[in-house]
Amino acid sequence: MADDNQLKELKIMLQTRKEVKTVVTLLMAFVLAAALGYARAQTRMETGHKPLTASKAGSASWNFDGAPVGKLPAGWKVDATNRKGPLATWQVIKDKTAPSGEHVLAMTSPNHTFGGTFNICWTDTVSFLDGEIKVRFKAVEGEEDQGGGVIWRVQDKENYYIARFNPLEDNFRIYYVRDGARKTVADVKVTLPAGKWHTLRIVQHGNQFEGYLNGKKLLDGTDNLFTKPGGAGLWTKADAVTSFDDFSVRPLKQKDDK
Repeated sequence: MADDNQLKELKIMLQTRKEVKTVVTLLMAFVLAAALGYARAQTRMETGHKPLTASKAGSASWNFDGAPVGKLPAGWKVDATNRKGPLATWQVIKDKTAPSGEHVLAMTSPNHTFGGTFNICWTDTVSFLDGEIKVRFKAVEGEEDQGGGVIWRVQDKENYYIARFNPLEDNFRIYYVRDGARKTVADVKVTLPAGKWHTLRIVQHGNQFEGYLNGKKLLDGTDNLFTKPGGAGLWTKADAVTSFDDFSVRPLKQKDDK
């Protein structure tokens, strides 16, 4: 009988150990899953934009609200065309007038005095060929230049397309920049107030482009210079201090809502 009792106790002990092991395994799996979920959430917050689709050529948008103040969104970089002197300061700042949230990406200081420098902040985490690029912008200040816009099909800091509005000159233009030299490909006179938020939108299809300000189509034309996909980003010239919000890139395969 004593042997039978000892055997029963041993079976109970073994069963208890198995149950404890199962519980520990489940707890470890739960903790690991929670940690992975937190890491993904942090990554999304630190980038300051909605996640990219599976393809690098897919849609992407940035409202900059998750990016830390004083930093750049993850995957973005500061560059300059025709650089003479230090790079301009681009950073996420707080702006209570922002169209969405309170964070915007801004060129806050040129750090140079050369009027021919193009201050750019761009990303190659997207590969844009055809589709739509849209941004909200606000011209803050500038004596030589004001305003700014978007760049696309960016091959490098010396080669890309630009669409920009300048409230000092009262014009909306599309340029190409080849080897650092800028040439106008479309131009229209238009008056919009500085210090207010406006929407700039570009639609590109092959060699054809259309330019919109505040939902109104003002420019169209063709150009055959850059035919390969490239990065996308933001642009100001000289001392133009400008804020940007709600920057988005959409490929042509998605319907353009004009």
